[in-house]
Amino acid sequence: MNILVTNDDGIFAPGIYSLACALSKIGKVYVVAPNRQRSATGHAITMHEPIRAEKVKFFDKDFDAWAVSGTPADCVKIGIQGLIKEKIDMVFSGINKGPNLGTDVLYSGTVSAAIEGAILGYPSVAISLASFRNLYYDGAAEFSIQIAKKLIENELPLDTLLNVNVPNCRKEEIQGVHISTLGARKYNNTFIERKDPWGETYFWLGGELVDEKKEEGTDTYSIENNYIAITPIHFDLTRFDLIEKVKGWDIQV
Repeated sequence: MNILVTNDDGIFAPGIYSLACALSKIGKVYVVAPNRQRSATGHAITMHEPIRAEKVKFFDKDFDAWAVSGTPADCVKIGIQGLIKEKIDMVFSGINKGPNLGTDVLYSGTVSAAIEGAILGYPSVAISLASFRNLYYDGAAEFSIQIAKKLIENELPLDTLLNVNVPNCRKEEIQGVHISTLGARKYNNTFIERKDPWGETYFWLGGELVDEKKEEGTDTYSIENNYIAITPIHFDLTRFDLIEKVKGWDIQV
């Protein structure tokens, strides 16, 4: 089994190392990841400049690994369609530093890389650790093996991926696994206005996170209560229930 591993935190982030090492126990791992931090890039792809891919030594492991100048979605595309000569069986993106819950999935480079894998027709998983400090990557990495084995046994629809968020705690503190819906997260964004040394104005984006929807059954609820949250998501954004209603508006040229 050949597994493409990528992320948005950069190829030398500890999370991708833990993920690649764990998955190497069940298959051959190829690492294609951004050469720098590319969080919150969403599903951007690079069209107006060259994409550079450099073969690199991946920590202390003898993996085929490339550092790519583009986005996480670029990494999956160029990895599958340009760099890796063998047939890939599945795509894993992560382990992200920090959660990707609720509406975060629309901003997340981690999730977007997995979406790109699904677009290209491969079983794909985004996996995130729900904290930013004192991180326990090993538990999430070991759990990724179980997910990979389940993907071998069970088929996902072609337009669907799994978004997995793991509590940042010891294995014995995890309460279980929830198959969850997406919660609702919003950011009360604040743009801080500053001046550079030449007197020109620039803005720095800050803000406060607000979890608006945390009822039982959502991924935000699951993580708050120390459950692993697995959410099947797909990229057909059509509101099918509104098709007939909007037809009724009788919009004319």
